[in-house]
Amino acid sequence: MCDDPTMPLSVARALGEYRALLDKHGVTWGEDPIFYVKSMATDAYLMGTTSFWEVCYGMLGARYPGAPFEELRNRLDELDMDEVVRGVLAGRVLDNLAALRLTEEGAEVRARAQVVLDGRPLRTTLLVDSTRPGPATVLVDGRAHVVGPGGARLIKITSRSEVVADGVPVDLSPLTRTAPSARLRVRAGMPCKWSVYGEHGQGWYPEGAPDRHDYHVTPYFHGDDLVLDVPAETLTVRVSRGMEYGSAQVTVTPEPGGETLVELTPERLYDAAALGWYGGDMHVHLNWAGDMVGTPELAGIMQHGEDLHVLNLVAGNVSSERVYDSEALEHWAGRDLPWSDASHVARIGVEYRNDLLGHLYAFGVSAPPSRFHTGFLGTADWPPNSVACEELRGLGAVTGYSHPFHNPFADTDAPDKALQWGRNCSSREIVADAALGLVDTLDVLSQTSITATAAVYRRLIGAGNRVAVTAGTDAMVSFARRGNQSNPPGWARVYARVDGPLTAASFAEAVRRGRTFGTTGPWLELSVAGHGPGATLDLSPGERITITVRSVGPEVERLEIRTADGVLAEGPPGELTAELTVGDPTYVVAVATGGPHERSFTGEVYAHTSPVYLDVGGRHVARAEDVGWCLEWLDTLETLLREEGTFETAGQLDDHLVLIGRAREIYRGRLA
Repeated sequence: MCDDPTMPLSVARALGEYRALLDKHGVTWGEDPIFYVKSMATDAYLMGTTSFWEVCYGMLGARYPGAPFEELRNRLDELDMDEVVRGVLAGRVLDNLAALRLTEEGAEVRARAQVVLDGRPLRTTLLVDSTRPGPATVLVDGRAHVVGPGGARLIKITSRSEVVADGVPVDLSPLTRTAPSARLRVRAGMPCKWSVYGEHGQGWYPEGAPDRHDYHVTPYFHGDDLVLDVPAETLTVRVSRGMEYGSAQVTVTPEPGGETLVELTPERLYDAAALGWYGGDMHVHLNWAGDMVGTPELAGIMQHGEDLHVLNLVAGNVSSERVYDSEALEHWAGRDLPWSDASHVARIGVEYRNDLLGHLYAFGVSAPPSRFHTGFLGTADWPPNSVACEELRGLGAVTGYSHPFHNPFADTDAPDKALQWGRNCSSREIVADAALGLVDTLDVLSQTSITATAAVYRRLIGAGNRVAVTAGTDAMVSFARRGNQSNPPGWARVYARVDGPLTAASFAEAVRRGRTFGTTGPWLELSVAGHGPGATLDLSPGERITITVRSVGPEVERLEIRTADGVLAEGPPGELTAELTVGDPTYVVAVATGGPHERSFTGEVYAHTSPVYLDVGGRHVARAEDVGWCLEWLDTLETLLREEGTFETAGQLDDHLVLIGRAREIYRGRLA
């Protein structure tokens, strides 16, 4: 149960249930063990690696030589995830994963020694890695773990555990080293994100703060004027505060037994709110299984520490019936969460999920919907997502597709490359729902492929759909170490230009009107004849307009001005101007890009505006090539549903076909 006396009883009970699930089942919380649930057990040990899929398919390919990719994909859940971890790490040891090498000659522990203070035990994981031709038995505190020939096993231990390999005691002294203790106080004068780390990147935290690591595998916590126990050794102290600030860093060596004060304040790079723009993260989970339990208090601390203006915490399921944080939604639906203030708004929203059709977010719901998911545990992929869109819209929500597309994809590629096959959460129904006006946005910025999603997005708006750019990170408070998901909320944001004070309603209205841009960090400004994103200009053929793009942020390497016909102008960061003589109806968007950067908590730097639409002679953009592309998408979607959809009756499939047929009629009408 939660100790916070202001916590609603129903929410406190739910958090207590989640802790019991974590204690009983570990990181999966007992969810149905489909592959992405099984892979949760590997996430804490594979941050910063890139060969996960190569290893998975390599292992299956060796087991089933000559099998086609589709068969291997369907066999992913056969993999032993402990052996996958061993394969990806290829002999490396980590701060949170030591190795017990079992060979025919004996057993040896290899580790990156971690500092312990005042004799405290170290809690860690041991990867038993055997090259022995026969099975081996490893006893940990009296419990037997059998490792098969040439096998691997992940086992939770402490530095005080008794480990015996086939009757021989194992020396665990390589796990730790001792150091004199000191105290460190960090202060910025405002809530911030802090990183305090020493040798090998070992992180140090205030008492009670979770051991969180971000995409760069850097430890972090949030707050201000905090005290933490640290070793009296050389430490790096770093402070930042979301994307509108830079970072500051110092190296200190605290005195043993004393308290050292470090005062650091990050420099502000830009002030969006001063210009009427507010940044939000439309897709964050408080709890979604995980290696810890997320609490509302911690979410509030993170939001303020990142200076994230709008936070949408979504209730949703994983692979089973349980909808995490549904109790919080029931209690707080339609109301700001308790830590909200004049410049920070937090709400409980919804993630509606079907792994074949795509996942939706809903922001600003006034009440829980009647359903949160379809297609799990072998149930029917019915009704279409469009039904959920209509219900959520009826509850006052802004709706948009989340973490849309995974495969590399370019503007010139055919639809089937983005659609893919299999239940991989791709946003396949959006081409139909966008045509029917049932979704407001697409999360162009997310933890999946940003460039692929941007390419699909430009096809959608080029085909005549009015859909705004948003950002939803899928950050998860309940995961302390999981790559993008253990990043702080708001590592990507949608900025919306709001009229008047910031409220959930004013932010939602700005998003609906398309007055947005999404970004991993840079500020991106678009002006088309003096008008910004979301505007529609009614022009005459031959009119000449000036387009200006401005960026702020050290990570930007290139600016682009794009229309429905492609790149109109490109250049270095700062400012880019172009002239356009209007012919056919079109749109204008701005894009900023760059390579990997410390300010970007994913593999690329990216920002993309919503369009300024240029109507000509009363006609809206509906480029024949893009409309034809969307029609081809719908044909492929129909084939996918027939081949891979799960339906209990022919009528359920017919409902999808009717939806696709309605969308086809709209697109064909635009060709006329």
